[in-house]
Amino acid sequence: MLAASPPPAERPRIVTEHPDFYVIAKPALWLTHPVRARVDVPDVLTFLQRETGEAGVAPPHRLDRETSGAQLFTRDSDSARRFFTLFKEHLVGKSYLAIVHGSPEWESTLLDAPLGFVGLSESNHIQIRQGVVPDGKPAATEFRVVARKPGFTLLHAFPRSGRLHQIRAHLWHLGLPMVGDKIYGRDPDVFLNFMQTGQTDALTRRLLLPRQALHAHSLSFGWDRAKVRVEVPLAADLQAFWDELPAH
Repeated sequence: MLAASPPPAERPRIVTEHPDFYVIAKPALWLTHPVRARVDVPDVLTFLQRETGEAGVAPPHRLDRETSGAQLFTRDSDSARRFFTLFKEHLVGKSYLAIVHGSPEWESTLLDAPLGFVGLSESNHIQIRQGVVPDGKPAATEFRVVARKPGFTLLHAFPRSGRLHQIRAHLWHLGLPMVGDKIYGRDPDVFLNFMQTGQTDALTRRLLLPRQALHAHSLSFGWDRAKVRVEVPLAADLQAFWDELPAH
């Protein structure tokens, strides 16, 4: 059974307020919405409903609990239907920032590789792990180098599809595991240890961070004949980690 993690200190904040939607800066370690199995974990939906008094707010997309950054919430059923169509037709542009182990030879690359469940085996004990498999669903991610430090790279990721764990699985395939990633990181035993103990100081030392180094940086879409683009700067914990890495 997963042990409880300490509650996150940071709270969500409204970055953009529009009559039809909010863009929220979601902190890491917050769920998008309530999950029955994780009653001890705060969620952005409940927080936003309490802060605004609007019972009709709803998330048209989801960010993983450990991922920080830009997240949309609609304010009524009409805008919810409109965003459902935009996301379904891939008309919402999304970009992410990720800190990875290693340094690629390229400055930018497009990985077009199908993703699916890799299956349990002697080398994989995690049922939900995704990987590049021949019969997987189409998935494409563009990566661009933002900055490099010895042994680490800050990358911009632009997913062109919306598969489960897409950025993390594609980085794993490229040999650039994300810092702090419990499923697609360098240590294959971390996730199983985490499920037994929760986040411990020992696990954080092994991972270098208490959460995966993935941040939803921007959202862009057309709305009422206008182009909307909202950016949320790299989360403070990830920025501090990057800044503290030696430059040489």
